Amino acid sequence: MKISIIGEVSSPVFRRSAYKISSDGRPVVLPGVGGITYNVRVGDPAVGWMADHVEPGVSVKNREGEDANMALNILACVGNEATVASGDAKGAKGVVTGKHGGIEHVLVDFSTETMEKLLIGDKILIKAFGLGLELLDCPDIKVMNSDPNFLNSIGIKSIGDKIEVPVTHIVPASIMGSGLGADQTYSGDYDIQLFDESIVKEYGLSDLRLGDLVAIQDADHSYGRIYLKGAVTLGIVVHTNSVISGHGPGVTTLLTSKTGKIAPIIDPNANIAKIMKLRADLGFPFPSLI
Repeated sequence: MKISIIGEVSSPVFRRSAYKISSDGRPVVLPGVGGITYNVRVGDPAVGWMADHVEPGVSVKNREGEDANMALNILACVGNEATVASGDAKGAKGVVTGKHGGIEHVLVDFSTETMEKLLIGDKILIKAFGLGLELLDCPDIKVMNSDPNFLNSIGIKSIGDKIEVPVTHIVPASIMGSGLGADQTYSGDYDIQLFDESIVKEYGLSDLRLGDLVAIQDADHSYGRIYLKGAVTLGIVVHTNSVISGHGPGVTTLLTSKTGKIAPIIDPNANIAKIMKLRADLGFPFPSLI
């Protein structure tokens, strides 16, 4: 079923204090969630910014009430079409690229030209499509937060009783942090902790990009986020790194299999900016970050 949902461009927020306490005990003041982020979009690095939990593009929230915002966050799926419904940019099209838990934002990528016209408070209409999607030939794989057209564009291949899925990185469940233990994964995200330099080097995580498709080993998201040996979850990187203990680049769930029926294949172009042709300015394959 395809259904309309709406929110508005959300203001940046600071909670309780200007300061965040870093994992090594330093008080820091950094940009964070919300607003229109003009210079950070999907396809850009998820690490290396003087910022914390930055949401790429445009952050959207429904301010009619908690229930309405929950509906926005559960019904919206990665790859859904978004349309500016008010203000100077009215009629401009964008794409849902993820969801951020805790703050409960839906993240939408718009062109640079559109973002220059947007104002905080402008309405964003999303054609929600994808909740309830199933892979009938793969009953051991659950689908979440995925527009059918986006999922079809990823390049999934059936191999026996498994599917091969292109990803930019494989991530061990041992470094997954904030969001672990949530009782559902139809909204929100959970974070890749990047504090262990040896793990970052071993898995090549220093060049994570916003919008990357990643596979998390030994993670089952069927009914919440748990550690389960042999399980595999596919997700998309939705916000930047963090200095706070337990936090890091966030991942919204797309596919999960508790029996390991998802086989990740490394492909540096497995990013929503490439898949949906959102960032022609970057060129493809992506330029090196080094």
